[in-house]
Amino acid sequence: MNLALKQPRIAYWHLWSDHQGTSHQTLCHLSAFELMRVGVADPQWGNPQPRSDSKVVFTVQPVGWVGDWHENPAPQWIVVLSGRWWIESMDGTRIEQGPGEFSFGEDQGCVASDGKQGHRSGTIGSVSAQLMTIQLSIPPTHVPCRFK
Repeated sequence: MNLALKQPRIAYWHLWSDHQGTSHQTLCHLSAFELMRVGVADPQWGNPQPRSDSKVVFTVQPVGWVGDWHENPAPQWIVVLSGRWWIESMDGTRIEQGPGEFSFGEDQGCVASDGKQGHRSGTIGSVSAQLMTIQLSIPPTHVPCRFK
């Protein structure tokens, strides 16, 4: 194995709310990787995150599904397993994600404005979107790119 490999970066979208209660989306990167071993296996890049109580929820959003304005139930990682979906924040930013892409939803504490509060989301295309969420028991931070 070539241990001189460049330290990786993995992109994720962060849906967060500012101190005025408006949701935004920022493209962030996990970058605090270090070479680690699992048992006697060759070293691999790892980026351990702080421990927290968590709850894993799998969802299947049907074709044409739209979740009108709402906040995430808890700070949570959202991983697209199959299909495609979109997420729109209060500032008008809209992103689309497909299999293997993920985001961190942390828009708790939004203040309603012009009928918007939190975010809205929905499926894209002719197949359902299958997602895995990992809800964390941590307080929201109200700043972008919380995870490095």
